[in-house]
Amino acid sequence: MSDQRPILTTRQGHPVRDNQSMRTVGERGPATLENYQFIEKITHFDRERIPERVVHARGAGAHGYFEAYGKIGDEPASKYTRARVLNETGVKTPMFVRFSTVAGAKESPETARDPRGFAVKFKTVDGNWDLVGNNLKIFFIRDAIKFPDMIHAFKPDPVTNRQEAWRFFDFVAAHPESIHMVTWLKSPWGIPANYREMEGSGVNTYKLVNDQGVAHLCKFHWIPKQGVRNLTSAQAAEIQGKDVGHATKDLYDNIAAGNFPEWEFAVQIMPDGPNDHLSFDPLDDTKRWPEDQFPLLKCGRMVLDRVPDNFFADVEQSAFGTGVLVDGIDFSDDKMLQGRTLSYSDTQRYRVGPNYLQLPINAPAPGVKAHTNQRDGQMTFYVDGVGENKHINYEPSTIGQGLREAPKPAKEYHQPVEGKLGRYQTSRTEDDYVQAGERYRSFEEWEREDLIANLVGDMKECPEAIQLRMVWHFWHADEEYGRRVAEGAGIDLEKAKALPPLPGRAAPGQRLKAETYTDGSQAHKVAAE
Repeated sequence: MSDQRPILTTRQGHPVRDNQSMRTVGERGPATLENYQFIEKITHFDRERIPERVVHARGAGAHGYFEAYGKIGDEPASKYTRARVLNETGVKTPMFVRFSTVAGAKESPETARDPRGFAVKFKTVDGNWDLVGNNLKIFFIRDAIKFPDMIHAFKPDPVTNRQEAWRFFDFVAAHPESIHMVTWLKSPWGIPANYREMEGSGVNTYKLVNDQGVAHLCKFHWIPKQGVRNLTSAQAAEIQGKDVGHATKDLYDNIAAGNFPEWEFAVQIMPDGPNDHLSFDPLDDTKRWPEDQFPLLKCGRMVLDRVPDNFFADVEQSAFGTGVLVDGIDFSDDKMLQGRTLSYSDTQRYRVGPNYLQLPINAPAPGVKAHTNQRDGQMTFYVDGVGENKHINYEPSTIGQGLREAPKPAKEYHQPVEGKLGRYQTSRTEDDYVQAGERYRSFEEWEREDLIANLVGDMKECPEAIQLRMVWHFWHADEEYGRRVAEGAGIDLEKAKALPPLPGRAAPGQRLKAETYTDGSQAHKVAAE
């Protein structure tokens, strides 16, 4: 590698001294609004495609309803959350769900090896709640500042316009936390048989807050009552030769026949706080919460019973955002969640327009009228609900007219935050390889064979430096895993094993000894100096 390479800068010409992490208050604290480098990067990324979605362009959708059980597991839902949508038993909350692939264009085949988007819009009596996730419960990266880089690497080469394996693995090789997701994606789990027979997950960590202002960390999951079914590469190729939209057809045909797809909604819960006893950070979206420690607690069900009358109006113009929460469900300091919350709504304002929330598919339920002081912008076609004096489109008003703030909860949740502002690595890294190895060993042999065959094919398209580093990663996850990939692709296993750990990263199976900035310095040592 040459030291003469140009220096990365922002569009303002400012040198980028750290392209790995957002600035946060302490390692696990919230991101700050002055993350200008990240905001410039992500908002430009949101505008890279016109007009189809930058990611999740290929999709299908359906309408349905959600019905809460009134419990979370065996306990009243109110113990954990004051969200009415999870507490009111028997109420059928209208919903819209959009399924999708991630990297492919709008007309790409639905047999592609790709995570599947699983975006859900609850139209509750307290306004919309969007739960935007995928089918694999985890993700490739744990800091949102890397998202544009990741998608650039996974999308077609800007010169050849082809998706290239070497670009994908060139990015992954520098991110040990990605090996877990790669292990899922390159197995049959990377090609769900259809949308009905796949799981869903919110992926990120959220918080449930009860009426006493007590919060718990949580993850949300969808469990298909139809069961889970996936495809091998060979099976997918056979389907693709006949139909590039088989999953949409399957969804629509089953709904038309009255075979309504159904999922149970479940939540995993742990106490709020750092949970230092765990070998992984519960805010790290590249990790699953072990279900033997944090069981899936069922709390409701979703049924899809109607297809859209107009695909463009409902599916293409549907717009979701991770910041769209209802009272009783709150943000955690998950760095991907915090970045997505800015990016998603920014994307929708650009792609659909500043008034995208006035479209019927995105507006709240008919009985929940929006009352705002927002005005004008492109394609405004009505004024939101206003106060008694139409002249007052601001708040507060000293004459007591116009809109007013909603009453405060009796007891609010106040998260304690303390830390030094900086760009941090994740210190709990010992499970970066552990969970990937566990996943490999959990597969049935036919799943492992398909995984190895897919990776071998990819490795043969990569230069030696990437081959060696990837085998090094796989071997540290599971020795058999690395050996089989090396043997299949003709890679020197011993040469791969001899590689040193990645610069500035903890060695496999280890964690950083203290909060560490991305330049390798430890926060407490800097303070002492």
